Amino acid sequence: MQPQRYGLLGEHLGHSFSKIIHEQLADYTYDLIELPPEHLADFLTEKNFAALNVTIPYKQAVMPYLDEIDPRAQSIGAVNTIVNREGKLYGYNTDFDGVVALIEHLGIEVAGRQALILGTGGTSCTVAAALEHLGAAAVHKASRTGKGGALTYEEAALENIELIFNTTPCGMYPKVGEQAISLAPFSDLCGVLDAVYNPLRTALVLNAAQQAIPAEGGLYMLVAQAVRAAEYFLDTTFKPGITEQMYRTVLAQKENLILTGMPGSGKSTVGRQLAEVLHRPFIDIDAEIVKRIGCSISDYFAQYGENAFREIESSVTKEIGAQTGLVIATGGGTILREDNLAALKQNGRLLFLDRPLEALETGNGRPLSADKQALARRYEERMPRYLSTADAVVDGSGSVADTLENCKNAWQRFGFLQSASADAAR
Repeated sequence: MQPQRYGLLGEHLGHSFSKIIHEQLADYTYDLIELPPEHLADFLTEKNFAALNVTIPYKQAVMPYLDEIDPRAQSIGAVNTIVNREGKLYGYNTDFDGVVALIEHLGIEVAGRQALILGTGGTSCTVAAALEHLGAAAVHKASRTGKGGALTYEEAALENIELIFNTTPCGMYPKVGEQAISLAPFSDLCGVLDAVYNPLRTALVLNAAQQAIPAEGGLYMLVAQAVRAAEYFLDTTFKPGITEQMYRTVLAQKENLILTGMPGSGKSTVGRQLAEVLHRPFIDIDAEIVKRIGCSISDYFAQYGENAFREIESSVTKEIGAQTGLVIATGGGTILREDNLAALKQNGRLLFLDRPLEALETGNGRPLSADKQALARRYEERMPRYLSTADAVVDGSGSVADTLENCKNAWQRFGFLQSASADAAR
């Protein structure tokens, strides 16, 4: 009897989004199969599965155990999809389809451009094949050590690079915030892509976006390769548009909705109600800080000062920002620090609650807005920062119900309240 097990084969899979993608895409259970290297041979020899995706570090290691390998996967030297047909194992590389789809999704022109791939593993081989397929003038690889004919990162900075594609795990959850290479030496960049999809936007992607360089993380690539893999799994073809639809669906589930604004602007009140409407967990950063310090924020300010408070705030913000699928209310000064902003933007969209100064509350344990005069100073100082960091500005001048509706409308404009079922596009 043909086995019915589907899943993802890898060594450490706690970060993976593949299960939610496949189980919304098709009618099968999709397991995350974590195996240490010493168990790989027995697992593949037993063939107790219908079909698998393969990820780090096994995309090349599985190849000797396959009966047939698709010519493209063979030429790339990496397999990420295995199908068991009557006891024979067939290998494919759907990452190639994912890379091409990601590049097209970002809308950048590869033909005639100089490209740099960060990393030298199996994914880098797939990216190189895709870039060459799309007509790149030259494809360079770089790594920290420069082994195997690759450039070092220092040597790569001397090249006239126009496109960078990261294939290393640098910046991947839980080691978020790391970046393999600085973008500063590359003055001609037209695009930056990252195979990492958790977080949704790595430090590399965020830094590129800050410089107005088109940039995208790996979620679209992950979804596109999953769609193609599922077609191999089921020997079928999905209707056009399924990749875009699944991408929007998964992004809507994973993206954090983050409320910023002045103290007393209603972030916590509106945030709780938004979380109920969207069926998401709600986290108030100030409330989490109070749990951490064991006293009120005003008492902590009085005893230790603002700098000590900001350090704790940054630590809490980093932990919360690494999570997904939340509604988050920030403290009034949370987004003043660049590291806090990066921690929030890696997995979230910022909605600024724009409430007029005269409507803001004072006191109530807020050490920097204890009275109207102090509040007015904070308002003048912070308003440019709120506006420049927001992904959307929400009118917060009305009632809580009005502000809630305005937040929902802003979230809908991002496309996050219109996640249709994948079944309709099959």
